[in-house]
Amino acid sequence: MNSRARLSVVVVTHARPHAPEYHAYSSVLVERAVRASERAGWIVDVIAAEDEGLDASLRRTVSSDALLVLGGEDIAPEFYGAARGYRAEGRHAERADEAQIALVQRAVRRGTPVLGVCRGHQIINVALGGTLLQDLGESSAHRRDAVPIERVMATHDVAVAAGSSLALTLGDVVSTQSAHHQAVDRLGAGLRVAATASDGLIEAIEHVDAPVVGVQWHPEDAGAPVGQLDALLTRLVLQVAVAA
Repeated sequence: MNSRARLSVVVVTHARPHAPEYHAYSSVLVERAVRASERAGWIVDVIAAEDEGLDASLRRTVSSDALLVLGGEDIAPEFYGAARGYRAEGRHAERADEAQIALVQRAVRRGTPVLGVCRGHQIINVALGGTLLQDLGESSAHRRDAVPIERVMATHDVAVAAGSSLALTLGDVVSTQSAHHQAVDRLGAGLRVAATASDGLIEAIEHVDAPVVGVQWHPEDAGAPVGQLDALLTRLVLQVAVAA
């Protein structure tokens, strides 16, 4: 890869004083993603969208070769035409929502490669006009509730759509680590389903024209299959090379 290729890793925030245990766990996931990206050859810049806001986030990523949008808080419902007050609703980060949505929209226009993870996957859908299922309920197999945060991940397989770029990257069936209570519902413009869970939930999406992919699970988690995140990052590398 070009030694100057730059990856912007876009997170929600650098600080959550209201939720120290969650923030500590989230920080571990971010650090694992950053280290894996550096091993893949990227120059990595971490952008905290809530802290930076819209204009600064756009400015700091204007010359980025690719974006990795990671997990975090629920997207505020007004960004996808829904109401607040749903089960398990937590604190929102509206400045991060606005900035990350704008980053994805610009990336699609420019053909900049994007990988969205968990919330980042949902941001891609919302940015392109899609909607979300607001809560999967207490019996969902997609996260473990009422456990310490370090045990929240649920393990399950997803079926990858034949002919998708994700199938070329990860194969037909993928073991995943997930911790989400929301999911993609109506697809945004230009998106198609790239993977589904056994209960029918959309687990991955990809754009039909732009080099944009979202996965609902956490390949950066320590319990994820070895090489899964590396394969996705290598795919980003190849997409940058094609776009150059």
